[in-house]
Amino acid sequence: MTTTAPLIKLNNGLEIPAIGLGTWQSPHDQVIEAVSYALKEGGYRHIDCAYAYGNEAAVGEGIKQSGVPRSEIWLTSKVWTTYLNRVEECLDETLANLGTDYLDLLLIHWPVHLNPNGNHKFFPTLPNGVRDVVHDWDLSKTWAEMESLVKKGKLRSIGVSNFSQMKLEEILKSATITPVVNQLELHVYNPQKNLLKFMESKGIKAQAYSPLGSTNSPLMKDDVVVSIAEKKGVEPSTVLLAYLLAKGIIVLPKSVTPARIAGNLSKPLSITLDAEELEKLDTLAENGKQQRFIKPPWPVVLGFEDWI
Repeated sequence: MTTTAPLIKLNNGLEIPAIGLGTWQSPHDQVIEAVSYALKEGGYRHIDCAYAYGNEAAVGEGIKQSGVPRSEIWLTSKVWTTYLNRVEECLDETLANLGTDYLDLLLIHWPVHLNPNGNHKFFPTLPNGVRDVVHDWDLSKTWAEMESLVKKGKLRSIGVSNFSQMKLEEILKSATITPVVNQLELHVYNPQKNLLKFMESKGIKAQAYSPLGSTNSPLMKDDVVVSIAEKKGVEPSTVLLAYLLAKGIIVLPKSVTPARIAGNLSKPLSITLDAEELEKLDTLAENGKQQRFIKPPWPVVLGFEDWI
């Protein structure tokens, strides 16, 4: 019997599968097979996409090939930073790529507005090479447009990604719909505990991208992680995902390998970390291992504790 992910209730009453398939940096042909396998055989019902990943048409083809009804799949995408003044335009391209007429969740990818009329569709730059940012853009305008798209029926839920408390407060001041999630780089080396406490106070769930770290990540070789994995008879990746799930965080591991895709869903659900193990993992960052792996050179203040 195929394992399925537990469901987490969001602040709008909808339930999202706690484990989703990430698709960042997955090549076109591989992501078709990965998505099809994840849905058809891997037990997944949650796919995480983004317009800027450039592979949403392939994701859509994978969904089609899986044969799983659209109504059974939680589909997330993200508005790219050059589209923050024209959300619906970006959404319509995403919907066309994915072959659907609605999304279960749309996120603001980064709380930074890049020049929509700049010298590049995704990463416009100034003559000095610095990214071309619209510094006086009010993020609450983007949020208001997203709220209008919920009312239109194109979106079931809306949220954010890479938002600090400072950036969340920027949209919460005028929001009529509270973000359901904030998708962040979350793992044992970057737990962002204070931000998560603030989010909990507002009813905003956390989603973890890069939950296993980045390519050649030190997380898999960490002595504490490896020790717990050996004790449990599992791989380090299983411990890393189980840690986040135990904290009520939605995880989005990425893979295009069938065995890993299936294992990233079933294996973390097969173990239980005790209080002592969770405590050891929970204090790695504060004991000198704090590290963020995804740090784009945005020329703006984002407001994270470890990243100006």
